[in-house]
Amino acid sequence: MKIDLEKLTRPNIWRLTPYSCARDEYKGKEARVFLDANENPFNGPFNRYPDPLQRDVKMRLSQIKGVKPEQIFLGNGSDEAIDLVYRVFCRPGIDNVVAIAPTYGMYKVCADINDVEYRPVALNEDFSLDAERLLAACDSNTKAVWLCTPNNPVGNCLQGEEIKKVIDGFPGIVVIDEAYGDFAKTIPFRNQLDKYPNILVLNTMSKAWGSAAIRLGMAFANEPIIELMNRVKYPYNVNLLTQRQALEVMADLGKVNDWLRMILCEREKMLPAFAELPICKKIYPTDANFFLAQVTDANGIYKYLIDCGIVVRNRNSVQLCEGCLRITIGSPQENNELLKALRQYK
Repeated sequence: MKIDLEKLTRPNIWRLTPYSCARDEYKGKEARVFLDANENPFNGPFNRYPDPLQRDVKMRLSQIKGVKPEQIFLGNGSDEAIDLVYRVFCRPGIDNVVAIAPTYGMYKVCADINDVEYRPVALNEDFSLDAERLLAACDSNTKAVWLCTPNNPVGNCLQGEEIKKVIDGFPGIVVIDEAYGDFAKTIPFRNQLDKYPNILVLNTMSKAWGSAAIRLGMAFANEPIIELMNRVKYPYNVNLLTQRQALEVMADLGKVNDWLRMILCEREKMLPAFAELPICKKIYPTDANFFLAQVTDANGIYKYLIDCGIVVRNRNSVQLCEGCLRITIGSPQENNELLKALRQYK
């Protein structure tokens, strides 16, 4: 699907002259004395502003993720990239976005903050995607479609063919949130940027990389879209500590792969064990590091677990998830503690 990026972008953003710092202006040259940013000359390296475009981190990510550095946006968690989709493309009070339901709640929160109409389209009862129904909710003012796969709070991957129907049938930005993609066996859409110029793929350091505390989110898209996001973001949106810790984690891929294998192994043990509990009515298929389970009394069991010092996510009030709890796969000790507590529930 070819897109007219200028037509999609808010006119004021298309015309925007971004804030420019001297660190951008001198790039490519060697510098020893920095007297441009009114920084304190003492307490290095923390006295200096961080690289506004996180070049070292993007270079390493490029090698790992198989995309060009110019196709990477880094933000303060994935939530910054989500918010920027609205700020770059959606005119407040005029434009709208379409999203599957149920899904990650921040898509709607950011829509409400930016005064953009949010149109949820229910998934099928088995949580599969109906591309035609989703596209039918779009109109000439729809700027983006939100797809999360594996989907949160369910955990299932959306069907690839249905996703491609949406990409091919929608002349705007298709955001594919693959925050949990490292736990699935599907081919990531970030590897298909050249084929699909209108997709923006989200990923994060929070899940498989075990680095939720550093708040580093990623967006992968073709360079013109990334350039627009960089134009609007705040100049130093990713701090030095985050950039350093990201590089440290990425330096030991073996350890990260070990974490991933252990989580998947625990998932295979946890699902049948949970299914045998008297409180369990149904477990939905999952490709993520969590699962959605329909239980006998979601509110009561949730409160009981809180009293036991165990926190899960109560999804009882979410569309299509009535009577359900969402449970993260933890360490063997954490999983066993949960199962032990639920075996004692009455």
